[in-house]
Amino acid sequence: MAVQIIDPISYAGWDDMLLKTPGASFFHSSHWTRVLNQSYGYKPLYFSEIKGNRLITLIPVMEVRSVLTGRRGVSLPFTDYCDLIINGDGSFQEAMDQVIEHGKKARWKSIEMRCGDALSQDISLSSFYYGHILDLSESEEGLFRKFRKGTKSSANRAIREGVKATVCCSWKAMEEFYRLQCITRKEHGLPPQPFSFFKNIYENIISQHRGIVVLASYNETIIAGAVYFHFNGSAIYKYAASNKAYQKVSANNLIMWEAIKWYSRSEYKSLYFGRTEPENKGLLQFKSGWGAKEYKISYFKYDLKRNSYVKDRSNLRGLHNKVFEKMPIPFLRLTGSLLYKHVG
Repeated sequence: MAVQIIDPISYAGWDDMLLKTPGASFFHSSHWTRVLNQSYGYKPLYFSEIKGNRLITLIPVMEVRSVLTGRRGVSLPFTDYCDLIINGDGSFQEAMDQVIEHGKKARWKSIEMRCGDALSQDISLSSFYYGHILDLSESEEGLFRKFRKGTKSSANRAIREGVKATVCCSWKAMEEFYRLQCITRKEHGLPPQPFSFFKNIYENIISQHRGIVVLASYNETIIAGAVYFHFNGSAIYKYAASNKAYQKVSANNLIMWEAIKWYSRSEYKSLYFGRTEPENKGLLQFKSGWGAKEYKISYFKYDLKRNSYVKDRSNLRGLHNKVFEKMPIPFLRLTGSLLYKHVG
């Protein structure tokens, strides 16, 4: 297997090649690579086998160097899922052996993969999540009929209350979303991602027609928003934020319905709802209410010192969440700008 290490940012025609590659998604694209590289300084190392301008094998990795969490290879940081691409005669293990060899030379602690359920029969999981995918091939009426009764009622309630949802592609819309994101992360006891991260999302994705921002307003006040990415006929629901004070008007439901209609009218084939923790029953119920099919997203972690796949530590809530809940948003923003690059 002739695997080479490629940087999609500088590789001419990378995204065009992905469009012809079975299994490729937005998260394999140079747009997402640029966001992660520019925001956090991660180095792209995409282990690829290319034959006749066809991508046969791909294990996308970014090198995370941190004084807090060590040097690691991650496929990919801040990414819900990033399936491996094995379309040729080679095997996953052949490609992975080359990633492991590189990792040992580079003195990585571990290699982390977020690749669906492709490896779970042979390799121990480090952790798992649930994903949901909605088939957009039906008419709007057909899609709406498949929604759970409560989901339909919530979307209709938002309309009756006078909530308006708008699809946007402007920088002002991204600024409004980030304002809401800071509020939402504080409520969850977490710092928001750096402002520069969303600025890079706008410049590399939204302004390049690879994503949209959907904002909901009530009495001329923007109360909720969501960010979606899209590539090669598939869309991804990536970020959501809202002002909890307006929870009763169900703005989040109207935002999702507006996005579904927009992608359906634009002839996209599917909408992915990102990942959800198994214990987050409320979010699982919200996503399944749209008629989406649930599936498992498996994460794997290879410890290079132990030469084996290991389980990850549980990310349970703790004292730090309570501290973050009490912090003013400006301090949370500062904390996020300092910490996020270490935890990708």
